[in-house]
Amino acid sequence: MKITDNSAVAGRLMSLDVMRGMIMILLCAESCLVFESLKKFDTDSFIINQLFHHPWHGLRFWDLVQPAFMFMAGAALYISYSRKLEKGITWSSNFKHILIRSLKLFLFGIGLHCVYAGKPVFELWNVLTQLAFTSIAAYLIINKSPVFQLLFSIALLILTEILYRCIHVSGFDSPFTAYHNFGAYADTLLMGKINKDGWVAINAIPTAAHTIWGVLAGRLLISKQSTAQKIKILVFAGFAGLLIGFGLDITGITPIIKRISTSSFVFASGGWVLLMLAVIYWLVDIRQNIKYAWIFTVVGMNAIFIYVFFETVGHEWLNGVVGIFTGDLLHLLFNLPVNFTGLLSALAVWFAECALCYWLYKNKIFFKL
Repeated sequence: MKITDNSAVAGRLMSLDVMRGMIMILLCAESCLVFESLKKFDTDSFIINQLFHHPWHGLRFWDLVQPAFMFMAGAALYISYSRKLEKGITWSSNFKHILIRSLKLFLFGIGLHCVYAGKPVFELWNVLTQLAFTSIAAYLIINKSPVFQLLFSIALLILTEILYRCIHVSGFDSPFTAYHNFGAYADTLLMGKINKDGWVAINAIPTAAHTIWGVLAGRLLISKQSTAQKIKILVFAGFAGLLIGFGLDITGITPIIKRISTSSFVFASGGWVLLMLAVIYWLVDIRQNIKYAWIFTVVGMNAIFIYVFFETVGHEWLNGVVGIFTGDLLHLLFNLPVNFTGLLSALAVWFAECALCYWLYKNKIFFKL
């Protein structure tokens, strides 16, 4: 059965589906080692380096993916909640569902780190464990006014600034230095260890702003305001985020550092995400450029499942198995360059996992938390 444009868009804000699908396709490509394979061709390429996190102070395209993930979760949270209200489901009744879902996200996040380590571990750096926290934070204020929600999100960023700047612990009193900041100290208390790449678990506090801003965007997009007004608000908010974020960085007040989710990073990345949403909303929902929108929908409809799948079965088994019968075999038979065959293997796995999403969509199999 072919998925037509109409079947893909019926009764939905297609722009949100498309943006969520884009995020998941990119995350899937990373897990399939597509970007790692490309980097082997040119380690100094500016474009290819955009597909990897900045090592510390700075901002690359890949640093926007996780904020976009958190942002879209917030938008989906509000839209789902508004539909439940229409069905007579109360805030308190739905809160039980949010708590259970957050617990599942938390356990999945812990489980993924166990898979990565190959043994039982307790680590809180995964995006799912952070989403468990940000979802609860966003839902607790979901009925508040937009002004209150915005001020609350800013308060979380101010709290982050205070924690990093004002709490001085020997060896962890350099706010914006890797391994020697308050976030690293908090990790020693929470987990008894520090992440070797500089990530910190309390990133869940500032990145909750992304989820709250997603709630605000979801509220806006399903409101009765005109499409032109919605675009103006998204664009204005986006540029405001960029101005504040890069302003804090350029003036030397707070550097943009993704790995500890500084307030300047949250503003700057949030600004870019808002502008991306404005463009996609204009192209998809207003201009109705939806010919190929179903490609993103089939992936986005099973976002959490496919993320867990390619981070476990995909990364630990499928990548290697597909590689044997694609790149490895081509190298053996035709002596093709290893870099080239490695890229072919990665692309083959990427295609296989996207095909799995298509099969699930076609058979109306959707995994919900």
